[in-house]
Amino acid sequence: MGIFERYLSVWVGFSILLGVALGLWQPAAFQAIAALEVAHVNVVVAVFIWVMIYPMMVQIDFSAIKDVGKNPKGLLLTIVINWLIKPFTMAALGWLFFTVFFADFVDPASAQEYIAGMILLGVAPCTAMVFVWSQLTKGDPNYTLVQVSVNDIIMIFAFAPITALLLGVTDIVVPWQTLLTSVGLYVLFPLVAGVVTRKYLNKNSGANSDANSHTSSDQSSDQSSHASSNENSHASNAEASLTNFLATLKPWSVIGLLATVVLLFGFQAQTIISEPETIVLIAIPLMVQTYGIFIIAYLAAKWLKLPHNIAGPASLIGTSNFFELAVAVAISLFGLHSGAALATVVGVLVEVPVMLSLVAIINRTQHWFK
Repeated sequence: MGIFERYLSVWVGFSILLGVALGLWQPAAFQAIAALEVAHVNVVVAVFIWVMIYPMMVQIDFSAIKDVGKNPKGLLLTIVINWLIKPFTMAALGWLFFTVFFADFVDPASAQEYIAGMILLGVAPCTAMVFVWSQLTKGDPNYTLVQVSVNDIIMIFAFAPITALLLGVTDIVVPWQTLLTSVGLYVLFPLVAGVVTRKYLNKNSGANSDANSHTSSDQSSDQSSHASSNENSHASNAEASLTNFLATLKPWSVIGLLATVVLLFGFQAQTIISEPETIVLIAIPLMVQTYGIFIIAYLAAKWLKLPHNIAGPASLIGTSNFFELAVAVAISLFGLHSGAALATVVGVLVEVPVMLSLVAIINRTQHWFK
C-alpha cells in the first residue's frame, strides 16, 4: 500500500480544506468551472471521476460476468436495500429530525424543503463512485458492474413513482438527459475504454508469448506439451501485464478522487461559510442514515454468508448517492436556491468523508467473512 492509499483520509481532509480555501479565494474561477455543465453534469468533475473509475473498468472480465448468477444473494441484497428500505428510512429520518429534534431551529417551510432534499438523495442510489469504493475494498469488479447496471435499470422505472409517493407530488419529471448523460460519462464510456485497454494488453502479451514459444519450439518434440505451455505462458504474461498497468494507474485514481473533493468543496465554499449551522443540521440525519443503512446491509451480508469482495460493494452501493440526479430534480422542483437543493448539496459534501470511514470499516473486518 502506497503513501497515498495509506493516508487517504488525511489527504481527503486536506483536500476539503484546500477546496474551501480556494473557493473563497477565487470564487469566480470556481463559478466558471461550475458553469461547464451538460444536463446538470459538470464536465470537469466527470473527467476526474472518469480517471478514478477507469482502473477498475480495466479489471472487468466479461467472460467472468456470467458467474455472477451463481451467487445472486449480493445482488438481491442491494436491490432490497436500495429500493425497499433506503428511500423510506431517509424520509422517516428527515421527518423525525426536522419536525421533532430540530423543530426549534428551523422554520416549518424550510424544514419541509430539507426533508424533500433528503428524500431525493434517498431515492437515487449511487452509480459512479461505487466503483471507487469497491476498488478501495478490493471488491469483485465484475459483480460491482452488474450491481450498478441492475440498479440503473431499476432507477429508470422506480425513481419517479417512489419520489412522487414520498414527496406527495404527482408531477415528478425525471431529468432523462441528466440520468443518461451521467450513466454514459460515468459508466459506459470508461467501461468501453477499460474493455479496449484489456484487449490491447492481452493481445500484446499474447504476441510476446507467441514470440517466445517460436524461439523454443524447435527444441521440443511434444506438440501437446508445447501448446499447453504456450497457453499457460500467455495467461501468465497477460496477468502480469494487467497487474503492472494497474499499478501504474493507481496513483492517478487517487489523484482523481482528491481533485474531485477539491472541486466539490470549492463550488460550495461560500455556502459552507455563510450557512454553517444549516449545513450541520442537514448533515446529522444524512450521516445517521448512511451509517444506519450500512450497518443493516453489512450485517445482512454476513448473515447471508457473502464473500468479503461481494459483501463490501453490496453494502456500499446503498449507502452512497447519485447526487447529480438528486440535485437536478431538487432544482427543477423547488428552485436553485431552495432548501431542497441545499440538502442535496450537503449530501455531496458529506459523502466522501463518510464513505471513506465505511471503507476503513470494511477493510478492517475482512476476517468476519470467509
